[in-house]
Amino acid sequence: MSIMQHNGGSVIAMVGKDCVAIASDLRLGVQSLSISSNFEKIFPVTERLYVGFPGLATDVTTLREVFRYRVNMYTIKEERAIEPTIFTQLVSSTLYERRFGPYFIEPVIAGLQKTPSGSYEPFIAATDLIGCINFAKDFVVAGTASEKLFGVAEGLWEPGLEPEDLFETISQTLMNAVDRDAFSGWGAIVHVITKDKVITRKLKGRMD
Repeated sequence: MSIMQHNGGSVIAMVGKDCVAIASDLRLGVQSLSISSNFEKIFPVTERLYVGFPGLATDVTTLREVFRYRVNMYTIKEERAIEPTIFTQLVSSTLYERRFGPYFIEPVIAGLQKTPSGSYEPFIAATDLIGCINFAKDFVVAGTASEKLFGVAEGLWEPGLEPEDLFETISQTLMNAVDRDAFSGWGAIVHVITKDKVITRKLKGRMD
């Protein structure tokens, strides 16, 4: 079994109309043994930018602190908040630094990118464990249920979803996919990011 599957867990990000959503399950396990049903995998970077870390739980904790430090240093040096595109490059270079002894994490990034005109446009991306970036205009997935997430998202996602419709779509996608994966599940958390606010909701899932 891959070390990436050791603790289980899955993350998905989706694009809507002037909004993005990122969601993950809440399970922490050691293979098929469940340890916690409240393990956070998604963390805020700025007001309009979130990152999800599916993979090895110890590396989730490590990378959360690494990126908190590097983002704070960027903010102090540049005197502005980090934008999603720049943060994605930061994630990529941080993971590539450790390519010969990598972190076992496949980050998923979701946020609103500020345009020169002052408006915001949705941005999502994911990387593999050595930092190869995958940009997308619809959705990105990572984790042990990624194949199932791809299949369900292909069927449910459509362009131009409003925030509430996007919440419903990403929730249905995640809940249906993790029901078919023994290493993910035990409820979920969803963040819908709009230019005015972030809507965060927890979902109850199957507890078996």
